Amino acid sequence: MSLNTRKPVTFPFPVLVADIGGTNARFAVVHGPDAATDIVATTATADHASIIEAIRLEVLPSIKEKPRSAILAVAGPVTGDRIPLTNAAWVIEPLAMITALELENVVVLNDFEAQALALPGLSGSDIEQVGGGSALPGATKFVLGPGTGLGAAAMIHAAETWIPVPGEGGHVELGPVSDEDYRIWSHIEKVGNRLGAEQILSGMGMPRLAAAVAAERGVNTHYPTAASITGAAANGDAIAIKTLQLFASALGRVAGDFALTLLARGGVYLTGGVTPRIADYLMDGRFRAAFETKAPHDALLRSIPTFIVRHPNPALEGLADYARHPDHFAVSLDGRHWQGLSGQGRLTV
Repeated sequence: MSLNTRKPVTFPFPVLVADIGGTNARFAVVHGPDAATDIVATTATADHASIIEAIRLEVLPSIKEKPRSAILAVAGPVTGDRIPLTNAAWVIEPLAMITALELENVVVLNDFEAQALALPGLSGSDIEQVGGGSALPGATKFVLGPGTGLGAAAMIHAAETWIPVPGEGGHVELGPVSDEDYRIWSHIEKVGNRLGAEQILSGMGMPRLAAAVAAERGVNTHYPTAASITGAAANGDAIAIKTLQLFASALGRVAGDFALTLLARGGVYLTGGVTPRIADYLMDGRFRAAFETKAPHDALLRSIPTFIVRHPNPALEGLADYARHPDHFAVSLDGRHWQGLSGQGRLTV
């Protein structure tokens, strides 16, 4: 189906939107096409047996009117009527949600697809620019997010429509470049006999990089978590500081590769739980230097802006924007949209 002939989609309001991660689930409600995003609850996924229980106990008591539709973003592939989360015990069952919560529509999208949906609407204090020129209106945008893992998605504009393109870009190869890299990379623990970007550029990967830095220097120091590394760096720990410097440079290389691949003249946007905790290292010049060093296209990369996303809930805002104006976006709903008033069958749009 072409963009010009696709069927219009509308969601009956109020619309419940949810960003379901491995650790936390965040919920908001959109009451109408011109209404603001009403953040209503954040809860640990471990505190509830299911998303239905979480909505009943955390969301419904906080709102006056029950939602008629739900749009969810989940970490992991959306396949079939049972959608297990990657890093949590919940299984999302849209048909069960429709029955238990009396919903008319349930849509389930990828978590970084939701992040991409937010990009056209981010402005002002939502973002902080880190180098480069001006974002070109209507040009491709890219979002890269080191969090528990490394998420990635593109936002492409065509036929007067924004098209989110999710993927598994966090698993691209990440090899050494400098002499220092080669010395350190030899100590990095491989996963599945390869070294993907997520294995370093994520909350779970950062301790792996720190262990390699310590091993290269012959130091017996252990950092169990990303938080322990950022905390040690704040206290002047040399291994932790070097880890964050290498992390920022490697993130710049990966971000630059995607910017070059997609010609992302609309900008590259950094999200994820790790990003705000290492912002000083992203702004000290190493990130941009690695981003721009792409001969013979250094000048092109220097023109492409990069941003730290400061909005506290970009995925929720992206889902809310889609709920308000689904006609502004071309989102594939094949196998990802369930309706309650048509025999509880899946609706393909």
